Amino acid sequence: MTKELPKAYDFKSTEDRIYAMWEKGGYFKPHNDPNKPDFDPNVKPFVISIPPPNVTGELHLGHAMFVSVEDLMIRYHRMKGYSALWVPGTDHAGIATQLMVERDLLQKEEITREELGREKFLERTWEWKRKYAGQITGQIRRLGASCDWDRERFTLDDGLSHAVREAFVRLYEKGLIYRGPRLINWSPGLKTAVSDLEVEYSEEEAELYHFKYMLKDSDDFIPVATIRPETILGDTAVAVHPEDERYKKFIGKTAIVPILEREIPVIADEYVSMEFGTGALKITPAHDPNDYAIAHKHDLPMISMLDKEAKVNENGGKYQGLDRFEARKQLWADMKEAGLVIKEEKYMTTIPRSQRGGEIVEPMISEQWFVKIESLAQAGLVSVKDGRIKIVPERFEKTYFNWLENIKDWCISRQLWWGHRIPVWYCPDGHMTVAREDPTQCAECGSKDIHQDEDVLDTWFSSGLWPFSTLGWPEQTPDLKYFYPTSYMETGYDILFFWVARMIMSGLEFTGEVPFHTVYLHGLVRDEHGQKMSKTKGNVIDPLIVMDQFGTDALRFTLLVGSTPGNDMNLSVKKVEANRNFANKLWNAGRFVISAIAALDDGPSSTVNGQWTLADAWIWARLQNLIRDVERQFQNFQYGQAGQQIYDFIWSDFADWYVEIAKEQMKNEATKAQTVETLARVWDASLRLLHPFTPFVTEEIWGHLHSALQESSISHVSKDWPHALIVAKFPEPREPEGWEAGKIADFELIQDIVRSIRNLRAEKGVAPSKKIAASISAGAKDELLKAQSQVIATLSGLDHSLLTIHSSLTDKPADSAALVVGSVEIYLPLAGMVDLASEKPRLEKELKEAESHIQRLENLLNSDFANKAPAALIQKERDKLAGYKETAEKIKAQLK
Repeated sequence: MTKELPKAYDFKSTEDRIYAMWEKGGYFKPHNDPNKPDFDPNVKPFVISIPPPNVTGELHLGHAMFVSVEDLMIRYHRMKGYSALWVPGTDHAGIATQLMVERDLLQKEEITREELGREKFLERTWEWKRKYAGQITGQIRRLGASCDWDRERFTLDDGLSHAVREAFVRLYEKGLIYRGPRLINWSPGLKTAVSDLEVEYSEEEAELYHFKYMLKDSDDFIPVATIRPETILGDTAVAVHPEDERYKKFIGKTAIVPILEREIPVIADEYVSMEFGTGALKITPAHDPNDYAIAHKHDLPMISMLDKEAKVNENGGKYQGLDRFEARKQLWADMKEAGLVIKEEKYMTTIPRSQRGGEIVEPMISEQWFVKIESLAQAGLVSVKDGRIKIVPERFEKTYFNWLENIKDWCISRQLWWGHRIPVWYCPDGHMTVAREDPTQCAECGSKDIHQDEDVLDTWFSSGLWPFSTLGWPEQTPDLKYFYPTSYMETGYDILFFWVARMIMSGLEFTGEVPFHTVYLHGLVRDEHGQKMSKTKGNVIDPLIVMDQFGTDALRFTLLVGSTPGNDMNLSVKKVEANRNFANKLWNAGRFVISAIAALDDGPSSTVNGQWTLADAWIWARLQNLIRDVERQFQNFQYGQAGQQIYDFIWSDFADWYVEIAKEQMKNEATKAQTVETLARVWDASLRLLHPFTPFVTEEIWGHLHSALQESSISHVSKDWPHALIVAKFPEPREPEGWEAGKIADFELIQDIVRSIRNLRAEKGVAPSKKIAASISAGAKDELLKAQSQVIATLSGLDHSLLTIHSSLTDKPADSAALVVGSVEIYLPLAGMVDLASEKPRLEKELKEAESHIQRLENLLNSDFANKAPAALIQKERDKLAGYKETAEKIKAQLK
């Protein structure tokens, strides 16, 4: 009976069907489950917590990248026998989600969130979440993600909210959470604090305003320059360097704030640079981080002159109510009139802008909640320094240390509504109640009149607990006991601090253990020219469109093979298309192997004789080398190199060489069965190696291979195979047995001989169908070449009956082309190769063509072009000329 695969691989009808089969079969679940009666605590788990995408997000290439890498890690470990668990989930993404809902309300109902009120707004946001949450998880499934969907979590679900509150209260009880004034980055448009990490600094041209700071009861002044004149309204000192001869005499005197006429001290501080600007600084502690530090040192008051909308507040005198930029204009005009202006000039400086929305952020003093981070950061540093956590690639350890050594207390409050509300309640007397359960009265005075803090926690506070909160912490659940600490944390290097460092600090603080033993960082995906993808540039590649065009496997393989740990990669759709062709190549190779198995039982019965041909031995030795290499690459996180080697083996060694020889070997009853069995075993191992990279096409082909073998006379090959490739054993490396190197060297000689004959044929324009004669002087290799003469003849297009192999030739054949491969000489009679009558006119025509190109290029290079054109272009034309001259010489030699 013949089993045949359809002619072409149709990924569209395959991917959904295969994914449903995996999910229904329970293959995504860890095979050793601590919640089941047959649980064995000695089986090693392998666990990854997914970096939770924003719940309302849409799939982009960053997601496609991490899903591909993590799914490869999980599939590999599952096939290695680990109890593999990949925990999926989504993040509530405070600010991003709230902005989307606000925008939607404004567009569709022309209503602001303030008008709607907190409770109604949160109801709307939950509705939005329910509507869109399935979108991103559906898209992650489409990528082939083998997550355990029964364990899916969301950062605002009940269990995780319970964990967040527990963490907050524990830190508070340890004295590690406090409330206080702090200079924060305030985003007037978003009306919330944004963390230091969410501020981007850009080099921009600004106006530098020089003005006079008059001294009290004197005509003396200190010249000062600023790019934000409106902050003069909040100045509380003028600072100069203690050694500055120009201003020494003014230290300790009183200066007068322009227009407002407030009195402020002139102070001395080493922070001031005498060379920079005028050598004197205005100090506005409530609106500048450096001034804030100086004010702390000198005990200066902090005067905030802006409100939450970045309008001037009551401290700004007659400018109260003006927008910050309007106030700048008015104040400067008034100062000009009062004769206090010296000059204005253009100045390049760094401007802080919000990552979201790009508006200029205002440093402002505000009451916020903080985590005292020093002790947590110390523990986080030690865990990497002592090797409990390894960062891949290692160079990021330096960045990690640098950040943790210079860390500031973490501002964890956000003026948003969507998120975990801070579990602190206030009574009219200002007492604070911090509680795990919502209280009904003040813990200190018993007042029933209590209200909860309006702010919510920074999103990263909850995602910092992700590796253990998703497994049931603070409860000591079976999942937490068995699956925690997790194994790898795989994510983008751009959130090493935002997220990874915070998970490490939280894990050590709340569980006493590191949350994972390895951090693997991938890079950004850029366009084919290395540009960052952005909607404004219009160079965004949408993974969903690419998957519709070329299939999921092609996209995954491109991302995995094109990337190395910690480096950005360039992606072009052409590369994905090339890998779609690889999927088709796999399909065709699979069709060949399966039809060979089916055909085994059609002819007279043939038995496996255990005698390997040279080609059988070679492909098997090459496969074992590959398995050893892939294992080593996987251990070193070089997944891209491993994928490239598997690709080269299948495309070149297997399909281009072994399959071609196998076709001949199958015509011979003595080698037929052995060949088919070798094909089946090598193909099975290849599909297993490739499965973590391209799960759909390999699963589909392997399923057909499995059923073809079961119905064949060599069914023993597949007797221990499971139902699906996803749970098949990954090939184990074996120690070399000693015979391999010799067989590989012998076969490589055959390959070199075949290649050199093919090259000569191509050069002479011999039709592929034309069989030609050859005589070979083989020296010490004559036994080998005689044994392999049929292979050489078949693959080089020689007529086997006209192929002679000698240990040496006394006379070199006349009128022959000679080729030398190592110690072997090959002679191909020209007469048989080319039809001399038609060859001469063909060569003459080619020579004429080459000579006309030479003439044209020489004229061009002798013209004015050589003086005007760019050097690179001239060189290009010169190179062309040299190429045509070389071709002409070769043709002349052939004509002789």
